Formats: sequence, C-alpha cells, structure tokens
Amino acid sequence: MDQSLIFDLELIKRYDTSGPRYTSYPTAVQFHEGFGEEDYRRVAQGTNVSARPLSLYFHIPFCDTVCFYCGCNKIATKDRGLASPYLDRVYKEMALQAELFDDNRMVDQLHWGGGTPTFISHAQMTELMETTRKHFKLHDDDSGEYSIEIDPREVTGETVALLRRLGFNRMSLGVQDFEAQVQKAVNRIQSEQETMAALAAARKEGFKSISLDLIYGLPHQTVDSFARTLERVLAVDPDRLSIFNYAHLPEMFKPQRRINEADLPSPAAKLDILQMTAERLQSAGYVYIGMDHFAKPDDELAVAQREGKLYRNFQGYSTHAGCDLIGLGVTSIGMVGDSYSQNQRTLDAYYASIDAGQLPVFRGIELDADDVLRRAVITRLICNFDLNKAQIEQQYKIDFNDYFKVEMETLRDMERDGLLGLDDAGIHVAAKGRLLIRNICMVFDKYLRHTSAQRFSKVI
Repeated sequence: MDQSLIFDLELIKRYDTSGPRYTSYPTAVQFHEGFGEEDYRRVAQGTNVSARPLSLYFHIPFCDTVCFYCGCNKIATKDRGLASPYLDRVYKEMALQAELFDDNRMVDQLHWGGGTPTFISHAQMTELMETTRKHFKLHDDDSGEYSIEIDPREVTGETVALLRRLGFNRMSLGVQDFEAQVQKAVNRIQSEQETMAALAAARKEGFKSISLDLIYGLPHQTVDSFARTLERVLAVDPDRLSIFNYAHLPEMFKPQRRINEADLPSPAAKLDILQMTAERLQSAGYVYIGMDHFAKPDDELAVAQREGKLYRNFQGYSTHAGCDLIGLGVTSIGMVGDSYSQNQRTLDAYYASIDAGQLPVFRGIELDADDVLRRAVITRLICNFDLNKAQIEQQYKIDFNDYFKVEMETLRDMERDGLLGLDDAGIHVAAKGRLLIRNICMVFDKYLRHTSAQRFSKVI
C-alpha cells in the first residue's frame, strides 16, 4: 500500500475539531459503574473458550518530579518507599486475575507504563517480572512484544541491561524537546546526553525497537526551535518516532495550570510545526503509521500496516491483534472479551479493594453487537487506512451500505473534499486524509451523536 502523507493546510483547518483518539471503542466516556467486578469475572472466564493470547499492562503511577504538560494518571513523589506497598497490592491483584484465565494462555504482549516504570528499584523490577512469570505464561524466546516506557533521567546502562535480561525487547524514550527554554517551562530538565546514553545502552543490549517521543505545542516552541530538536533526534536514526500534540486542558489536569498560556504557540504556529515535522520525517525516509506515529519502512509496524495486520489498543499501535488485555494497577484499563474495565483511580480505593480480596474494577462497559461491529470498522480504518466492505459483511452478516447508510452519506462529502476514496470494494483513506483519520473514524461513532466532541482533544 501507499504510505505517503500529504499535508493539506486548508483541509486540516476545515476539519480541525475535537475528537476521540480511539484507543478503544466505545471510548472511556461511555464506561459506567453498572459494570463491576462480577461482570468482569463472568466475561473473563468466558474468554477461556477461545483461549486467545493475553496482553498484560502494568501501571506504575509514581514520578520523581511532575512534568507540567502531563495528562497521565500519576503520583509525583520523592518517596521511593511508596513503591513497596503498591507492588504488594499489584502482586495480589495479579493472583486474583490469574485465577480467571487458563494457564496455557500465552502472554504475547506486556507493557510497563506510568508514571515512570523505572521509579522502582532494580530488585523490585526483578521481583515484579518473576511474580508475573509465576502467574502467567510468558515467552522465553523473545518473540513476545514486551515494552516499557523510559524516562532517560531515571536509568543507567545497568538498568537497561537488567530490563533486557528480564525480557523487555521494545522501549519508548521520552524526549519531548531538547530546547532549554522549553524544558524549563514544562519542568522537565533533561540533557541530550542523558537521552542518547539511554538510547545507546538500549541498542547495545539488543532491544528490537526503540521509539523516541516528542511533543509539539509546548511553551516557547517555534518551527525553527522544534526543527533543531528534530534534527538532533534524526541524527541518531531511531526506529520509530511519536510526535504528540500537546493538548492544553488545565481544567482537567492540574499540573498544566503551571504553564503560562501566553507562552504557548498559536494554533497556526502549531500547524506550521506539524507540517515541517511531517515533511522532514518523510524526507528522512519515515512513513506515517497514524495518530502521531512515524516509523522506518522496514519497522514491524510499517510492515504490519502494509499487510493490513496493524492493531491498536490502550498501549498504542501493535502487531499483536486478538489479545485479551488485562490491566493491572491503579487506574489501569483492560479489554477482555467484548468488554472494557477500569481499576479504581485512587491509591486508597485501589488498596481497599485488594485488601478485601476483590478485583479493583469500578467501572466499564460490555459491548453489544453494534459496538463490536463499529469497533471493527474504526480499528481497520485507524490502523490500515483502508477497509474492505466484503470482509466486514461476511464477518458480521450485514449489508455494509445499508447498515451504514447515514455514515456513507457523510463519507461522500469527505470524498468530495479529497480525504478518502469510495468504491464497491470499500473505503480508502487518501494521503491527505491520513492526518484527519480521527475525523473519518468519528463518522462511525454512534455515541458522538449524544456526546459533545469537545470532551476530547483536538484532532490535530
């Protein structure tokens, strides 16, 4: 498939609204407290019939310092002693979860996120992975997709070597921006040397894929300043790059209130930064995977996309589709069977559930047949920029054009605007429609008819 990208400024301005990122469908806005522990247990045990592989997500919520731009669920603290009681509860939760799933179900995907996963000590990292192996069947041959988010300020070469020995083979490194003025404004002082040392260590230890994460739209950023950061990043030739749009939502995320709005680039300047970035990365040989992600053409994500096998969940893009995702730790979200579930969002509530011998699920949603169908359509579009109507019709026993009659009318307007092409075979997202893939997916989101899109971040 053609993986090119065209930046059409006029088109982007016309379609630059707010909308979901579709790490799930239905989105978390639809989760409700009517779905609880007993519902989760029933659904989880029911998945043993299909015996699909498993995906494990561990949330380590602690951060040594708070980055003002951050919208993640985290706890800023200097007290490393908080990790021990937290991990004790995670181990108990792991045991409760393991009881629900057959022992022969292989863990194809594993991810430590945060917060800062490397906030915990080397001994705790080892214990966490050893405890995981006691309860779940992990790969020993490096064929799983086992990834971890890294703050370069929190690791040494010894840490990276340990993570590799524990089984991790993929890593994302938080960079955001190398400019001193930007770093000071967002309270993330991180030298280029620290970042490159972590990258070099990961390469030395044989990590299969290393991604660097940048953010555009931060205070004091300009096209020229971000170009300087981008050139320093490209000089080390990373496998993947994630270029995230900073969404300034201080009413939702308290740390963002410490950012001076007057220092933020204007919407027009942000678009200029994005255009420069997209063009520079394409000239450097990267392809646009979608939703802020770029990769080299031979990267497994790019290959999977060309083969129509790319997948997306709460951990981002993946080559491992069809896993039941178990979320472990405070605030974690799972996707098991045709359901989503979320753990308690405060440490006190999380600890109380675990100490009572209960799974800490406090809300979620069980999908109906329409949800499952629409999720399949949205997933194929957002991952592969293409949808084969015959495959959907065969799998879900529908007439696509009839079932989605209203949606197809909207898509025809988008076709006239050049975002996509429509024919008897299906929907084909055009090169200049790929940055607007969220808009295209929103057409199939029935919940947006009753929910304001303003509850979400801007699509660009």
